[in-house]
Amino acid sequence: MPTIILAKDGIALQEFPLSKERTSIGRRAYNDIVIDAAGISGEHAVIISHPVGCYFEDLGSTNGSQLKGQGVTKHFLEDGDVIALATYTIQYCAHASIEDSITVFTDNVSRLEDLGDIQQITEPSYRDSIEAIMSTTAVVKILNGASAGKEVVLNKVLTTIGRPGRHVAVFAISPQGYSLTHVEGDEYPVVNGTSIGTLSQPLNNGDQIHFSGTDIVFMHEA
Repeated sequence: MPTIILAKDGIALQEFPLSKERTSIGRRAYNDIVIDAAGISGEHAVIISHPVGCYFEDLGSTNGSQLKGQGVTKHFLEDGDVIALATYTIQYCAHASIEDSITVFTDNVSRLEDLGDIQQITEPSYRDSIEAIMSTTAVVKILNGASAGKEVVLNKVLTTIGRPGRHVAVFAISPQGYSLTHVEGDEYPVVNGTSIGTLSQPLNNGDQIHFSGTDIVFMHEA
């Protein structure tokens, strides 16, 4: 199970297992990780946990969060990542490391208002087992809204869509093929007219997806 190590001045204070879908961090006592210190907001940040990965989101804190000296709002976590929160740090520890986190679709927010950000991650441990799948091309095409007609190639292990804190889903590649999984929010993706709920939905060429008011078609010809 992934864990977070809370530290101050390089000294580890406590380790927290990421056993919940949402692990809240902040000064208020109701948070899962309480940091009662100056510079920490009442609700500072949250870590979203899912079988396909974990990501960090700053919740608009007053003093912000920093990763490698740069301000960070949201970030898919890689093994060993250290995020600074005022004078404290949190370190993410996973069973398997994830590297090469690459944002490949960072168009103007106004043009992506219906889906939010799309981020992709490559996980090296998957590369050999899914080489045959990734040798073919899978694409999702947005059918309506401000980004109608836009296509995104699913050439990474994980491709997330949505807005953290509201609604997020993830396209994933595994040895079994492509799938869509709900990560966060009350609204679940609908595939071919049926809600996928909390389960991972295998995807086939031509599947029609409705998510966050947007219609998408999945295209993959093996």
